[in-house]
Amino acid sequence: AETVLLGLARGSGIRSLSGMAAVSGAGGRYRRPFLHIDRQTARKACLVQSLPVWDDPHNADPAYTRSRLRHEGLPALEKALGKGVVEALARTAQLSRDDADALDAWAAQAEASVRDASGRLECAKLFALPPAVRRRIVRRAAIDAGSPAGALFARHIEEVDRLITGWRGQGVINLPGKVVAQRQGGRLVIRQG
Repeated sequence: AETVLLGLARGSGIRSLSGMAAVSGAGGRYRRPFLHIDRQTARKACLVQSLPVWDDPHNADPAYTRSRLRHEGLPALEKALGKGVVEALARTAQLSRDDADALDAWAAQAEASVRDASGRLECAKLFALPPAVRRRIVRRAAIDAGSPAGALFARHIEEVDRLITGWRGQGVINLPGKVVAQRQGGRLVIRQG
C-alpha cells in the first residue's frame, strides 16, 4: 500500500504503482512468498509455531516517509474513506502490474519494427505507436546506451519523446550517464556522449 501511495505522490508511471512484486530480480532471484499476508496474520502464525518475530526498526522510524505513511497516512485514509484502503491499494498494485507487464511486452515486440537496417529508431514509426509503448522503447534505448535506470526520470523520457512528437529542430538532449539523444535524418539516435 505504501509503495502505491509513494508512486502516486511522485507522479511516477504505472510500473511504480505496481507495488512490490512477489518475484523480482534476475531469474526471480528475490522471492516474497508472504507478501499477500498482512502483518498481524504473519505475526500470529509465527507465534503459533514458536518462531521468533523480528520487527525492523526502520518500519517504525518517522524519519522515513514509508513509515510515516504506514503509521499516519494510511490510518488517516481509512478514517476518511472507510476500511479496506490497504486492500484496495493492493488490488490497484496488481492491476497496475498486469497492465505494465502487457505494455512492456507490447513495447518489446514493437521495438524491432521501428528500427532501421542499422538499428536506429525511426521517428515516424515511433510516432505511430501509442505513447505508453513509444516511451518504453525510448527508455529501454537510453538504458541500453548506458543511462542508469534509477537516474532516468519521466522528464528525461518526455524530452526525448518531444524529438519524435514535437520536432522543431531541437538540439542534443543530455541524459544521465553521459548519454545523449538527438534526431538525425528522421532517426532517433541515443548514444554515449
